Amino acid sequence: MENKRLKQMIMLKKIFIYLSLLVWAHAPNYSQGQTVAKFTGRDADVVNWVNSHFKKGAIPPFSFVYDGIPSKDFIGKWNFSAEPVAESRPGVVAYAYTWTDKRTKLEVVCQLKAYPAYNAVEWVLHFTNGGAADSPALQAVKVIDMDFRDDSSDRITLHYADGTHVSKADFHPRKKVLAPGESLQISPESGRSSDNAFPFFNIESASGQGAMVAVGWSGTWYADFQGHAKNGVSLASGMKWLDTYLHADESIRTPSICLLFWKGEDRMVGHNLFRRFIIEQQTPKINGKPARFPISASFNYGDPFPCNEYTCLTADYAVAIINRYKQFKLTPEVFWLDAGWYTHSGDVENNKNWSNTVGNWTIDSVRFPDGLKPISDAAHRAGAKFMVWFEPERVIKESDWGVNLRKWMLDAKGTDAYLFDLGNKEARDWLCRFIGDFMETNGIDYYRQDFNMTVDNFWAENDEPGRRGIREIRHIEGLYAFWDYLLERFPESIVDNCASGGRRIDFESMKRSAPMWRTDYHYGEPIGYQTHTYGLNFFLPQTGTGVDKDDRFTFRSSLGTSVVYNWKVTDRASSIIEMLRCQQEFREVRSYFYEDYYPLTTFDGMTSDSIWMAYQLHRPSDHSGYIVGFRRQEAPDSAITVKLSGVSPDKRYAVENCDTHDVVLKTGRELSQGLELSLPDPRSSVLLKYTIQND
Repeated sequence: MENKRLKQMIMLKKIFIYLSLLVWAHAPNYSQGQTVAKFTGRDADVVNWVNSHFKKGAIPPFSFVYDGIPSKDFIGKWNFSAEPVAESRPGVVAYAYTWTDKRTKLEVVCQLKAYPAYNAVEWVLHFTNGGAADSPALQAVKVIDMDFRDDSSDRITLHYADGTHVSKADFHPRKKVLAPGESLQISPESGRSSDNAFPFFNIESASGQGAMVAVGWSGTWYADFQGHAKNGVSLASGMKWLDTYLHADESIRTPSICLLFWKGEDRMVGHNLFRRFIIEQQTPKINGKPARFPISASFNYGDPFPCNEYTCLTADYAVAIINRYKQFKLTPEVFWLDAGWYTHSGDVENNKNWSNTVGNWTIDSVRFPDGLKPISDAAHRAGAKFMVWFEPERVIKESDWGVNLRKWMLDAKGTDAYLFDLGNKEARDWLCRFIGDFMETNGIDYYRQDFNMTVDNFWAENDEPGRRGIREIRHIEGLYAFWDYLLERFPESIVDNCASGGRRIDFESMKRSAPMWRTDYHYGEPIGYQTHTYGLNFFLPQTGTGVDKDDRFTFRSSLGTSVVYNWKVTDRASSIIEMLRCQQEFREVRSYFYEDYYPLTTFDGMTSDSIWMAYQLHRPSDHSGYIVGFRRQEAPDSAITVKLSGVSPDKRYAVENCDTHDVVLKTGRELSQGLELSLPDPRSSVLLKYTIQND
């Protein structure tokens, strides 16, 4: 038995090393880490990278300070081991690298996964104190600490984006060429990972190669970029505040890091490879396939004044709305019940609303005397799923949970709400069962989680002396454990991740969820929505937004992989014909957002009312695609010329205007050299579909 196990371990190790070489054989000409290890594309350099970074005596591509000493000064002397890890997914090779301090018994495990088909690798660190006493201080943990250099290039450009700050410019693309000695520090606000920062980057060399970088941490991460004199940039990233020691037998995890190396004529090669990588290898799976986040409909959102959200909704009205959608053949994939279904949230006469009553997680028995099950039953009869909004982490102090579950709450100065302590295992286990049982009892298919609070102050004020960062680590670990529990208990479910509209988007959250409401910016305003779509699609295809109008300009501003229709289906001004047209158009275009994306206009001044904005969706498998273009209200030009990507130069394409159904024939070469988009009227849109013509 032992011999058989040994043979299996040796075989796994050989497979891992072979596939690792395939990854790095296609990596760009970058040097890496605190040592000089340049890539030139020769096998010897790739082998050198593998052997020099993950073997005893090596300085790995991460760093930390332990007992006041930088890890590069001692980690090569620690005990080292490398073990293959079983991985059920095809195309993934996993390994655990371990370094152990012989004196204090601190253990550092780097859990690494490689994806040869994507030239990608990710890793996360785990620190464990194996000693009998508290460990020395652990500080300045850089989960990645690397230099990116290309001696064949005279310029390295960093491409990144804004996070959300509730504006037209949410997720606005940015770029910066870092001069020697120049630095750029990026970090989110409020303890939420995409609040005013975005943890996805593309480091592009002028020689036609680069690296996509993603940080996985749903709390406060940082990324520090530093320009080098020798054609490069260094990157250090990790958790922003971590200065602690570990108790005996205590373990912590760090943020994760993903690198995807690319080569090509322009940076969109990297962006599109990363988009496919996210969908195929990181998106949660349902029945073995990547989850598709749905087309949804609401229950006449915020109706009537002064009600907000769903604080005045009743079960009878919700069922009637479902039947109304079904009557007009508008049934979506999911009916979405947002905030305001719980006790006291509908007490508008006493200034109660959805926001100041969270923590009362019992169903309002007056409006929903039989719970939410009659609504879910009606949705299921109509052929749709049912999704419900929760916000379990924010607990108003006077609420039921605030009073009766006080032992599981963290407090902070000057706040009206507690933070539910997800780092407390007893509390988290209770929450898992509570939400899981609630979903099961009420027939809820999909889980939506919001998080409307700053949280870093709660963590900082509740850390033990000398243990800065522990509360944050435990909370984020608990959040992931909670989501993982729901996805395991309900294997055909999804997690919709909101957090005040898109403020918790990162590599780890995207493994478990997607933001179906990506920003709280002015609802339905089309210019901002166009900007958000344009910026987010450089990195992530799986996002969603809402729409409440059926005119082409507004509706097409909300195209994507997911949407919630907040149409007023009881309003005489609404047009069933136009809503049906919108639904059909969304279904036809939607699948192309999962393929290749190309911007067709610059992002300079992209929030202005005086420009055109356009982008291309291309499907390589059949060489078809869509062009989406907007002429904004003050744009002076009635036509612009755009250049398509991905088309075959010598093939002929039929380009159809989806509004007029006029068709023109163009060669791929002509399309790549210039295609005119024409709109005689301001504030209008154009949607073109192109298909290849077989000779």
